Amino acid sequence: MHSALLFTGLFALSGALTNQLAIHMLFEKVPLLYGSGVIPLRFEAFKSSIKNLMMNEFFTPEQLENFFANEEQKINLEPIIQDTDFTPAFDALSKTVMESSFGGMLGMFGGESALETLREPFSSKMKVAVIKIVNSEAFNATMQKASPKLFT
Repeated sequence: MHSALLFTGLFALSGALTNQLAIHMLFEKVPLLYGSGVIPLRFEAFKSSIKNLMMNEFFTPEQLENFFANEEQKINLEPIIQDTDFTPAFDALSKTVMESSFGGMLGMFGGESALETLREPFSSKMKVAVIKIVNSEAFNATMQKASPKLFT
């Protein structure tokens, strides 16, 4: 029993030492040992090969298109839209109305301040409309068509 434990320990030690030597030989040139220092000698070739492997096998337009086709159904934009501030859209609409022919008529009813009461209803309805747009088939088709261009 004692010798079996000793031999197991010796085999484990020899395996650890040979692994350590092999790893050292990959990165450092050891005199008289063929194949040592292969990583520094061929670093550019390794780097180029890994890049080509990644770009040609994993990130092809077909793979990206397939990924987005499968994943787009899982993207839920509603929480983002609910947290979005639509104040700039309302301000742009107010400015457009005030600069139009309705601006003069609206001036008789309080001007731009009369539109302020519409800020919250506008924001709520805009959120509902944008959620409806992003959940539409047309939007999903546009996203699928544009997805390969997003990563170029």
